[in-house]
Amino acid sequence: MSLARDLERFLDPLAVCRDAGIEPDAWQAECIESTSNRILINASRQSGKSTTVSTLAVNQALTDPGLIICASPSQRQSGELFRKIRATLTTIKHAPDIVSESAAQLELENDARIISLPGSEATVRGYSAPKLILIDEASRVADDYYTAIRPMLAAGAGRLIALTTPWGRRGWFFNAWEYGEGWQRFCVPATECPRINAEFLAEELRELGPLRYASEYLCEFVDTEDQFFSSALIQRALSSEVKPLW
Repeated sequence: MSLARDLERFLDPLAVCRDAGIEPDAWQAECIESTSNRILINASRQSGKSTTVSTLAVNQALTDPGLIICASPSQRQSGELFRKIRATLTTIKHAPDIVSESAAQLELENDARIISLPGSEATVRGYSAPKLILIDEASRVADDYYTAIRPMLAAGAGRLIALTTPWGRRGWFFNAWEYGEGWQRFCVPATECPRINAEFLAEELRELGPLRYASEYLCEFVDTEDQFFSSALIQRALSSEVKPLW
């Protein structure tokens, strides 16, 4: 197959899924085919969010090569996503060869470069004009790290995709999900994932309790266990519509 025909085939974003032997769920297909430059994925554990963004990263590397950054709170987490992207890449027929590789980055013969970075504000400075930034476990990424990431997109039309399960009503991801503008949002609770059965979820509810279960599996931003006042009580105290008690 010629390189021109390869490129034409890969311009169909779901071609990567088919080559990798993945049959996407409806939300995965919608996300993979999305042209939005800003995407938030609030998804249950084991719902396929890492598989989805790995496919997106490989499609980016094949059709519009450049710098792709995998960021997360730790090098271990970034490395897991990086390895998933590499594994997906190796399933693609006629993909460009890997010409340089280490534990934290690889480069393809078409000049695509994929880098895994840990969750330190200092580590992300110095990179510019990435084609794609993936932020894994985004609800646990510190605000100053997120603030350091955004300027990298200033010099181009790069995409920013954040994926996570919730972690309380705090931090940049919660604020972007609840109040941010310009984001395309995907919410994927475990109850809508065909690979997670009801018996398992019932067991998890018993073991974790309703708050942690709601966060891990229902995509709900619940108050943290160490929070002295509930979010509802704080909002009520700040509301001008609440009459004073005296």
